[in-house]
Amino acid sequence: MATKYAEVTLAQKYRVVHEDGSVSGGPMYYIDKACRGVLGPLARPLAVLFAIGAILCSLGTGNMAQSNSMANAIASFSLPGGFSIPTWAAGILLAVLVGLVIIGGIKRIANVADKLVPFMAFFYVTSALVVLALYAEHIPEMFRLIIEGAFSGTAPVGGFAGSTFILTARYGIARGLFSNEAGQGSAPIAHAAAKTEYPVREGLVALMEPLVDTIIICTMTACVVLITGAWTSGKMGAPMSYQAFETGLNWTVAGVQVGGLVVSVSLLLFAFTTAISWSYYGDRAVGYLFGRRYVLPYRYVYCLFVFIGAVWNADLVWKFVDTVITIMTVPNLIALIILSPVVVQLTREYFSIDHKPVKGAR
Repeated sequence: MATKYAEVTLAQKYRVVHEDGSVSGGPMYYIDKACRGVLGPLARPLAVLFAIGAILCSLGTGNMAQSNSMANAIASFSLPGGFSIPTWAAGILLAVLVGLVIIGGIKRIANVADKLVPFMAFFYVTSALVVLALYAEHIPEMFRLIIEGAFSGTAPVGGFAGSTFILTARYGIARGLFSNEAGQGSAPIAHAAAKTEYPVREGLVALMEPLVDTIIICTMTACVVLITGAWTSGKMGAPMSYQAFETGLNWTVAGVQVGGLVVSVSLLLFAFTTAISWSYYGDRAVGYLFGRRYVLPYRYVYCLFVFIGAVWNADLVWKFVDTVITIMTVPNLIALIILSPVVVQLTREYFSIDHKPVKGAR
């Protein structure tokens, strides 16, 4: 949470406002502009490395990983009559839907996300709580599995990542970055476009992101997977979550399995909003490296990768994601260490001011 606060605050301070009023910001800008005093001529290459990593991550983390999960969720869900949609068809549909949103730019992305995010979070958390309530007697066993699995490993009986603490930590860090992106440098690109009087104020808003998506959403998923026994199925990713909710909410309405519907709808909403958001991160990086005239062609390429991710092998997708995420994260973490005194100064200045209540606030 502190990392997210620092990088968003810096992104706000060092953002660039173009002549047409549009805004560009993020680690590539504060690395380039603010780290020269320490890094000298190395600041620019480090910023370029981050931007390259951001483009690769936008195509991997924000694109192929999401479309792969969405396509698998769609393919796993059986319609009445046993009919299911193949992944290639789902990939085409998803590419078209993503394209309809991202071609319109940041305002259309924000409008869509603003409507979907509150609903999907409430829908998913409520569904998970229902499963936990139905399996309440197994909650003590669930916590025992969590504690034992963290230190001794349980991979031989399921799809868990590691059989040692080191492997568990390695995958935990990787998936934690994938989940909340704290330290990766992606979220600051979006927060840089926010209109606020003080950089610190936007940083405080960003503090809540790791709490909601990792501590609440991901923990709910883990609890449902554990408490229903789906972790022993040997399945991975979306199919394992699908089985967990299918077991936990084992009801059928009008020929549709409720648990499977919950996972399919939730995963589609989460992954879709992630995909459209990451397109913006990527096009800001493209604009930084090559100029804004290349942003539109990048968006078309982005839509193509939505289809590629949908039909690509899931293991290959995740290996690509885990590789490129490092290229983006390391330069940003170096900058955060160098610029930590700036964050401290901005924080002290902000809290030393007697702020007036925000108009309309209660």
